[in-house]
Amino acid sequence: MKAPSNLKAPILMADLRVFITHRDSSCVECEEPLTSGDMIGLTSRNESICLTCADLDHLVFLPSGNAVLTRRSQKHSKLSAIVWKFSKARKRSERQGVLVEAAALKKTEIECLDDEEVRKINRDRNAIRREKLDREYINKFSEKIKELFPRCPKKTAAEIAEHACLKYSGRVGRSASAKSFDENAVHLAVQAHIRHSKTNYDNLLNSGCDRCDARQIVREKINDAMSKWSRKK
Repeated sequence: MKAPSNLKAPILMADLRVFITHRDSSCVECEEPLTSGDMIGLTSRNESICLTCADLDHLVFLPSGNAVLTRRSQKHSKLSAIVWKFSKARKRSERQGVLVEAAALKKTEIECLDDEEVRKINRDRNAIRREKLDREYINKFSEKIKELFPRCPKKTAAEIAEHACLKYSGRVGRSASAKSFDENAVHLAVQAHIRHSKTNYDNLLNSGCDRCDARQIVREKINDAMSKWSRKK
């Protein structure tokens, strides 16, 4: 399904863009539902895709309001995207914040420990995250990862499960197939983790490389890592 025409935003050189949609639709790649208020990416044909298919779902949202925090977080993040939302009242797209790597945001917050506003943002975000975590489900998903990938470190399996299964995120771990612990859904979650943490995929995207081309470039490295983790001890 095509994205709403009113989601067009000013083009900023080398900036990846994400949009907050105003209507319900579905991702053209995985067909998962997209609801009003969700963040979406756009294909080259201006079609809506979820952040998982856009390979941006590992990033965290930092709302606008603190220029220093935003600037430093983007500097530390290998990959970032600007979030836009169309204002019906002003009839224009307005910047809502940025998506950055969690590690980059954490590093920036450490640099700004004396800033009470930053500490408050951190507390609020952690509270929201705790509310969205379904611990029992995450533990089972982690166990399934270890079953299929016995050489995957236990801590890494837990991190993958927690990331994939965050409630309301639209990530692979929240899909119907994942809730039944379908092997394909688990493979996709592990694959996504390796893609972002063990390859230069994010750097390729940030440099303007097409998403499909970037995936092809790192495919062999991902397959090698998954093969090593799947070997029985």
